[in-house]
Amino acid sequence: MKSLFHRSKPSSSIYTTPTTMPTNPSTKPSQEPVLKSDPPLVGHWDSAHTTIGAGVAIFHLASSRVVLCYHTLHDYWFLPKGRRDANEDTGAGAEREGFEESGYRNRLLPLPIPTRQPTAHHPSSSSALTPFVTEPVWTQLAPISRSSQYILFWYIAETVPPDVEASLSKAETEQGGAYQYPPKFDTDMKLKERIEIESGGYEPVRHENTGVDEEEALYESYLLPVEEAMKRLGDGLSRDVVSKGWEAIKLRRQMEEQT
Repeated sequence: MKSLFHRSKPSSSIYTTPTTMPTNPSTKPSQEPVLKSDPPLVGHWDSAHTTIGAGVAIFHLASSRVVLCYHTLHDYWFLPKGRRDANEDTGAGAEREGFEESGYRNRLLPLPIPTRQPTAHHPSSSSALTPFVTEPVWTQLAPISRSSQYILFWYIAETVPPDVEASLSKAETEQGGAYQYPPKFDTDMKLKERIEIESGGYEPVRHENTGVDEEEALYESYLLPVEEAMKRLGDGLSRDVVSKGWEAIKLRRQMEEQT
């Protein structure tokens, strides 16, 4: 993301579909991440000096792969992220940014992740009664300038199933290309059942020209095996987002198998 404060439609001629997988030094084997949370801090930023963003690791459950983006100009791998739109839910912003930067439609995946957020005191739906949540797995603070603060929340998502892909694509066409937010993951569905929907070898659709500025037009995206993706990301927060997401996915499957 070149600029946090500019968006414009990209030129379609800039965006190309790669024919070969790029390589760079970050593909070397990496040790297991030892990233730890920083100590709590106190800070104050008014609305004019605060930017809230969201990033996402998008998994294709049926093939044990995750979406990585690649910057063709600066030669590095990364997870999609960006600013939340005004009046947009942060989780929804993660889904939208994931689509814009990678071309893959996605939706947040409820998982058994540690969180300090309380459950609803008077739940109105079954989702409040499950042990699975769609809370951020990491929160990141970064300065934009000497007086402005960027707050970034990292989420875990899945590529959408074929029927959702078809319905969203149809709605998007009918709405003149406007982005369509995906429906939430069915709280009554187990991951095994979700994977069986794509048992025939379905390959998630990768849409082209979804970036919103010339910088994003330089991005390529790939669905990579989880271990390979973590090696390409190298050590750091993005790698740990993928690691935490994948471990939570495996834990949810184990929990569901025991019920």
